[in-house]
Amino acid sequence: MHSAYVAHDLSAWAQDLGYDGPSFPFNPDRRATLRAELDAYYAKLYGLTRDELRYILDPADIMGAGYPSETFRVLKDKEMREYGEYHTQRLVLAAWDKLESGDLA
Repeated sequence: MHSAYVAHDLSAWAQDLGYDGPSFPFNPDRRATLRAELDAYYAKLYGLTRDELRYILDPADIMGAGYPSETFRVLKDKEMREYGEYHTQRLVLAAWDKLESGDLA
């Protein structure tokens, strides 16, 4: 059995699960990619299309600027300031595209 942990205070738990190695360094970029891949998998399992996923991430992306509905405005605004783009949307849609092409199994 393999366990991954990123904080030293979880080492006893990891050892209980059979992992005796060191903790893994926290990597925010890797974490964001993994979360995006999970989001793409969940969307696929729910039977969504790419456009339906785009709508969930940002209704204005499908319906046009000024559309009166928002889903993740705070996240989008934060990422626009931090990255200059809606980072989560780009990562999730890239993961979706990889999943569709078979590059993400």
